Amino acid sequence: MNMNKELNLSDLVRRSKKKTKPPGVTKPSNGNHKRRRKQEIVGLKIGSSQIAASRVVNNGGPAKLVQLARVPLEPGVVVAGEVRNVNALATALDSFFTENKLPRRGIRLGIGTNRIGVRTVDLDGIEDDNQVGNAIRFKAHEALSIPLDEAVLDYHVVSETVDEFGAVSRRVLLAAAYQEPIDHYVNACRAAGIELSGIDVEAFALLRAVAPRAAGGAGDAEASEAVASVVVSIGHDRSTLAISDGTVCDFMRVLDWGGAKLESAIARDLGLTGEEAAELKLRLDLSSDDMDTDTDGDEPRLPRARAAVNHELQTLAREVIASLEFYQGEPGSLAIAEVLITGGTTRLPGLADELERLTRVPVRVADPLAAVQVTNGLAERDDLASLAVAIGLGVEN
Repeated sequence: MNMNKELNLSDLVRRSKKKTKPPGVTKPSNGNHKRRRKQEIVGLKIGSSQIAASRVVNNGGPAKLVQLARVPLEPGVVVAGEVRNVNALATALDSFFTENKLPRRGIRLGIGTNRIGVRTVDLDGIEDDNQVGNAIRFKAHEALSIPLDEAVLDYHVVSETVDEFGAVSRRVLLAAAYQEPIDHYVNACRAAGIELSGIDVEAFALLRAVAPRAAGGAGDAEASEAVASVVVSIGHDRSTLAISDGTVCDFMRVLDWGGAKLESAIARDLGLTGEEAAELKLRLDLSSDDMDTDTDGDEPRLPRARAAVNHELQTLAREVIASLEFYQGEPGSLAIAEVLITGGTTRLPGLADELERLTRVPVRVADPLAAVQVTNGLAERDDLASLAVAIGLGVEN
């Protein structure tokens, strides 16, 4: 399955009316010519609590993951997916790349905020290719909540059919992003001496990383019924939900909920500090059956902590259900067989089962290595779930 080949946000930046191609971002090859395959890509994921990177060799065969790295990021530098302190991020990136001996060219950066919009639309009856661009901008104005005078737009024609009367119908994937947040990332990378080869949507990278083994998508010709691939990456302060038909990302949403909410709930309900709550969370097992008891071995606070976590998870479950219901209300939506989850919070035992109980949809922990071959013992790392998006960013489109 060649997931989400269609868009790259470096195109969005390049097409901005306000600026020319940002420094450090190379111009993608013209789609009318044979595309030169990238041999190696460094996928760079910058979150509110960490910087993560993958180094992936793409040589025409299965992608090979050859390096992974991650480091904590000082709170407040990046908030809700947007840079608040460009200089501090540049300094952190410079140290990160130096300490991990990462190449500073061929970097694909992931962006994931509520200020990115992705939609699929249908265009019917437009035969003149020169008119397609204007029609798509009109459709984007209707379909996306981002003001187009403050954003840059890219699109890809996913499919094109001609009926018996010669009428052309096109299915188009739209992506739009606000210019300013992208500029902040680009400026931080430039100051750190990092040369970006592309800027990608984190939801697309997430699907590339874990969806290849989510069988039953529209690309599975043997499937008796096409089903959507649904993936949720639970981050520190936000989560990304992406839905694909097996070929393109049909729907994405950034949820204002992250794993840090669980620690806050424990601290609030038990009167603990944030550090104490984080330590207690590491000892939790949501599959335990003794939640109504007052003792749990040598830690009597565990039942109360589990209760606080279960209560807080109801918020995430409601957000997921609302997103799935919205998607299924759209024309052409597919059935949902299961939800894959990834992110550091998925290391919490029993989390998938609890979310399944709350959403009434089968939930399974995703395999972050589903799309890559692994070398150098990287498969033995215990933090792979936190690196899923970074891995997907390194996989060639």
